Amino acid sequence: MATKKAIKRIAISTGGGDAPGLNAVIRAVALSGLKRGWEVYGIRDGFHGVLLPEQYEEGGILKLTRERVRGITHLGGTMLGTSNRNNPMRYPIELPDGSIEEVDRTDEIVRALRLHHIDALISVGGDGSLAISDVLSKKGLRVIHVPKTIDNDLDKTDATFGFDTAVGFATESIDRLHSTAASHGRVMVVEVMGRYAGWIALHAGVAGSADAILIPEIPYDIRKVARKIKDRDQMGRHYTIVVVAEGAKPTGGSAMVVEHKKGKDERLGGIGEQVAKEIRTTTEKETRVVVLGHLLRGGSPTSLDRLRALRFGAAAVRALDKGYDGVMVALAYPTVKYVPITDAMGQMKHVPVDSDTIMTARDMGITFAEAGDTEKK
Repeated sequence: MATKKAIKRIAISTGGGDAPGLNAVIRAVALSGLKRGWEVYGIRDGFHGVLLPEQYEEGGILKLTRERVRGITHLGGTMLGTSNRNNPMRYPIELPDGSIEEVDRTDEIVRALRLHHIDALISVGGDGSLAISDVLSKKGLRVIHVPKTIDNDLDKTDATFGFDTAVGFATESIDRLHSTAASHGRVMVVEVMGRYAGWIALHAGVAGSADAILIPEIPYDIRKVARKIKDRDQMGRHYTIVVVAEGAKPTGGSAMVVEHKKGKDERLGGIGEQVAKEIRTTTEKETRVVVLGHLLRGGSPTSLDRLRALRFGAAAVRALDKGYDGVMVALAYPTVKYVPITDAMGQMKHVPVDSDTIMTARDMGITFAEAGDTEKK
């Protein structure tokens, strides 16, 4: 895991979906590296900057100076750009006959970085980027990985940056929907991101006083949602807030996929509208759907996410300074730890169904609509 080799130049890339806090990571890496006398470079748009450098007027690799990273900690997005398409391990190439062939271009990345005399790479990304980091590490490139996802579903780390910002925005949105739902006596179904884990839906749903929360970890029975709505009507509460994770699935069913193309992760969506349709059918209540979608990825990171991101970035540089290679930085409050990339791969961190947050929701009368759930609010 650890090696001793002098470092003069490092590079950082941000891949996968954007998340609030990426610029804070970049700034922490740049300042921490410069403090050690290293040169720090940023790769544009994931790895496009080294695979397609001709597309960039300034070049695909930017030198990160103090001036270039000044004042970016509070900004959303990433100043380097990112990409969740054209995975370099399965890069699509169009053949003369118009067909598409997928090729492995990771060797090109290693060669390009060596030509630029880059001694080590700090790769920031989710599970897809983690797999790329593992391949690059095994091909001899010195790599430190920083986990990134608003979904909070990466294993081996207590938390990821971007999650708190996403939960905060989702909670504010739910807060706003209470008044309009109450005014019209409607059911409001709020669909949030989260892929196959229900962290955002659970935390925002509880914090926002939702009446029902549907998450992937607990398959739902729509009849239980209908019962909750009818129970509230009988109590004189003629509106209901239902929060749905995009990966939620009915008992005996599966998550809804709207796109599944070769070489790309499947894209989830549509569960909010499906749940709303079933609610209308079973209760005859006026029901509206709000899909928060990519709104959860945007905007300025919260102070908590800024701190998490800065800690990740500085810890990644410390890992290189200490001789680490092929590891992922992980938060283990109150400190950080370094986990072998291979240990962090292929595992998703799901919401424990016996967690205190789940129990808190149940004690407050929030339903998860699973079989046998008869709690009222």
